[in-house]
Amino acid sequence: MPSLIVMNSQGAVLADGQLTLKGIAGNSIVFADRPVRSAGHAPTSVLLDEWNPDYPDSFYADPPNATVSVFGESEKDVYDAVVVLKNPQMSGPDLTFDVDVLEGDLTGATGAAAIFIDIIGRPLTPLSFAGVARRTALRGAFYSAGAAEPYYGGYGPYSEPCGYGSYPPCRD
Repeated sequence: MPSLIVMNSQGAVLADGQLTLKGIAGNSIVFADRPVRSAGHAPTSVLLDEWNPDYPDSFYADPPNATVSVFGESEKDVYDAVVVLKNPQMSGPDLTFDVDVLEGDLTGATGAAAIFIDIIGRPLTPLSFAGVARRTALRGAFYSAGAAEPYYGGYGPYSEPCGYGSYPPCRD
């Protein structure tokens, strides 16, 4: 099930192979569109654990792509960059990633920033959404639309529903 992570911060700086999110929010948004239409949030520190090299299906093994969008002097001035996120490090209120810049530039960006991490469930990736869902669902809050199909933990429609809404977290 394709999902997105959205992190917000007071600002962002992209320089010398690093993206620094200044004043990162303590919680991040996780959501999926059709057919599940579920959403929730989790502590940012929990999501950073997804880069743990001990997880075989981690972002460490398959770094995610993200779009960073930052306001300039006004809301009419928006700066965007597409990056590959690696090695997150917290330093006080700031979060820094090592990055490969795929396109764009944040030069001139001075305002609030949002980063849209778009890899969970993307096609042609060995990343297991089930692993991410299991780890994050245990420590986050999620809801799903009543008509949506539950997530089956990657095990098919004959498995127990899990991971979203009123369903329990997926088992290993």
